[in-house]
Amino acid sequence: MKTHSLIPIIFMACSSVSLYCTAQAKDQNITVMDTIYANDTMNVALFFPEPIRQGITGSENFVFTYNREKEQYFGLLQATPGKDSNLLVINRNGSVFSYIVRYKSELSKLNYFIPMSSSIGNEKPKVKDSILAGSKEIIINNSDYYQKFSSYLLERKQCNGRIKKGKQEIILSVEDIVFNSEELYFVIHIKNRSTLDYDLNFLKVSIETKQKGKRKSLQRLYQEPIFTKNLPSKIIKGESVRLVYVLPKFSLSSDRRAILELNEKDGERNIEMKISHRYVNNPN
Repeated sequence: MKTHSLIPIIFMACSSVSLYCTAQAKDQNITVMDTIYANDTMNVALFFPEPIRQGITGSENFVFTYNREKEQYFGLLQATPGKDSNLLVINRNGSVFSYIVRYKSELSKLNYFIPMSSSIGNEKPKVKDSILAGSKEIIINNSDYYQKFSSYLLERKQCNGRIKKGKQEIILSVEDIVFNSEELYFVIHIKNRSTLDYDLNFLKVSIETKQKGKRKSLQRLYQEPIFTKNLPSKIIKGESVRLVYVLPKFSLSSDRRAILELNEKDGERNIEMKISHRYVNNPN
C-alpha cells in the first residue's frame, strides 16, 4: 500500500521536471540565433515578411546586398573564407532579425524564407514603458536607442570621406550620413592640427534655400538635433574627435542644401560646409 501511494507523487514530480525542462528549452531557443551559411560562388537569398530597410554584417568577408533605392523583400548574402560573423536586418516596419553567418564551401540550402516569428524584437517598441512613482509618471524615451546606434556608428569607423573642409589647420568632415527609422545620423569628424586648443562655440546644421526672383537671396532654417553623441566643448591641439548628430529625417530639393557650421568661441577659425542635396537624399 505504501509503495502504491508513492506512484502518483513520483509521476507528478517527473511531470513537473519535464514541464520545467520544456519551458527552459523554449526560453533557450528564443535567445539562440540561427546560423546561415554562405560562400563566394553562390548567392544565398533571404526573403523577409516585410521590405528590407537596412542590413548590416559585422565583418568585411560577408556581404549582404539589397535594394537601397526601392525597398524589396529579399537580400543576397555572399561570403569569403574567414571567421564567423553576424547579420542584422531591419524591416520597414521596424522588425529586427539577427543571425550568425558562417562561411561554408559546400551549401545545402540557398533560399531562406524568414517568418515574422523569427524577429528578435522591434527597434522602436510601440508601447512605451512607464513607471509610476507616487503621482509622477516616468516615461522611458528613445534616447537609449539613439545612444546605442550612435555608438555603433562610431565603433564601425566607416569613413566615406566624401565631404571635407579645413581652415587654419582645423579640419571638418562628414564621414557618413545614415538613415535609420525616422532619423538621419550625421557622423562628423573634427581634427585640430594647429598648435592651439579649439574651444567650440557651436556646431549647427541648417537648411539653406535659394530664393528665386530678381533679388536673389538665401534663407536658412536651423535644424534642432534630437540627440548628440560625443559633442565636445574643447578639442585639444593635435587631437581629433568623432561625434554623431541625430536629426529628424528630411529630404532636399535641387534648390536647397544643408549647411554645417563650426564656430570657435572667442576665435575666428570658423568653418562653413555646404552639403549637396544629393548626399542628404542618398544616405546609407
